[in-house]
Amino acid sequence: MPSTQRLRNQHGADRTSPTAAAARRRRLRADQARQLADLLRHQVLGGAFPDGALPHESALCADYLASRNTVRQALDLLRAEGLVERVPGVGTVVVAEKYPHALNRLQGLAETLHEHGRVSNEVRTVGPVVAPGCVAERLGVPDGSEVLYVERLRRLGGLPLSLDLTYIPMDIGVRLLGSDLENTDIFRLLEELTGQPLGTAEITLEAVNADAHSAAVLQAPRGAAVLMLERLTHLADGRPVDLEFIRFRGDRITMQGLVHRSL
Repeated sequence: MPSTQRLRNQHGADRTSPTAAAARRRRLRADQARQLADLLRHQVLGGAFPDGALPHESALCADYLASRNTVRQALDLLRAEGLVERVPGVGTVVVAEKYPHALNRLQGLAETLHEHGRVSNEVRTVGPVVAPGCVAERLGVPDGSEVLYVERLRRLGGLPLSLDLTYIPMDIGVRLLGSDLENTDIFRLLEELTGQPLGTAEITLEAVNADAHSAAVLQAPRGAAVLMLERLTHLADGRPVDLEFIRFRGDRITMQGLVHRSL
């Protein structure tokens, strides 16, 4: 007789094996731990613990009506992300900070994070390159024409934050060659050189695995997930002038925005 049939009693009741029941309890606890980790992560990143220490496990159990095991699993998830650490005699403390990057405003990184410190730029590469076909198409320049390529490592507080790869039409890019790219956002320079403000940008945000080059530059583990922001920025008159591929360390940045629903 199949085992599932043996679990049915004479009255037709369907009983679950102890092993299956235990597995369901583990899944339920894991689901609850993940939910709690999401709530705590928001508080950690929002500065809800100004002294740097999270409440005691017993307090978290009471506040969130969670079991001790669920709380511990949730804290383990945050510890694996590098946000908190267990300190003997102290408890669980915040050990990392993520910086908010706004998605609802078109700003350069230094403008976005000015409240958190100075963003420095290490210009790794700058010069003309023949535009790949997809780049030429998106920037609206003829196939085979040159564009300015800029690669920068951006740091905040001395720590690597992002690796930016930028393509700019050459009629504008040639004037950028003599500009201070180490201390000035490209957005600000584009507005100064063209005499008009930036208008709109098309953005795509996704998680990608860091290649060997990106991981080395960002001082991140090879294969670690990074946030990749692809952004095509237009001048106010609609001309595309800046195509960027920005790889952010996911453990140091969080994307935020205010969106409106239109029906």
